[in-house]
Amino acid sequence: MRIKAIVSYKGTAFYGYQIQTKTKERSVQDEIQKVLSRIFSSDIKIVASGRTDRGVHAINQCFHFDVDKENIDLYKLKHSLNCLLENDIHIKSIERVSEDFHARFSILDKTYQYKINVGEFDVFNDELLFNLNQKLDVELMKEASSYFVGEHSFHNFCSNDEDFIRKINFIEITHTDNLVTININGNGFRRYMVRMIVGTLIEVGLHRFNKERIKELLGEENFRVSFKAPSSGLYLFDINYGENKDD
Repeated sequence: MRIKAIVSYKGTAFYGYQIQTKTKERSVQDEIQKVLSRIFSSDIKIVASGRTDRGVHAINQCFHFDVDKENIDLYKLKHSLNCLLENDIHIKSIERVSEDFHARFSILDKTYQYKINVGEFDVFNDELLFNLNQKLDVELMKEASSYFVGEHSFHNFCSNDEDFIRKINFIEITHTDNLVTININGNGFRRYMVRMIVGTLIEVGLHRFNKERIKELLGEENFRVSFKAPSSGLYLFDINYGENKDD
């Protein structure tokens, strides 16, 4: 029996999603697997839609796992998980899916969200957003963001040295009161890619980086940008599997 779950977590206290094999640092994967293994009295491994880095949060992360049992009360399972997990992880939903569903390989696209405070320093939410505390030229950022849309080589906007061709479907930037929110949707993202895109857009918004340079950097592979927005403002916002993909 294959089970799909949606989980949210506050990434502040985690060393990322993935289990740290060489250290004893806390990870989201390890926390969930330990609780599931305890519930089922067997070794349970989960497969997620992807990894998040240290300090990155998730609103709708997806994972699946397999169990030998067939008659499982999913309502009770969800309740048990949330009772046993720490308060910075919450299982939002659990459902049975077909055996061909895969949390990673069945994805059509993902949306990441980044939050920036451009007002006074917010001491209460410092771990949940980027306290930039400077005004941004949001309209200029919107113009610059259009250059990222489409299929490009993101070699200069990620830390990977291979497999960096990705497609950005849209970037939406909103400004409400002192909060600037950036939503980025694409078919896949390499390590630090979202944070480097956001960091570049911030530099454009501060009038410290020419937006036209973005087009040049998407066409060459010999100059990585040095801009990387802090992890505290980044959220895995949503994952799209398509209608009836997991029925």
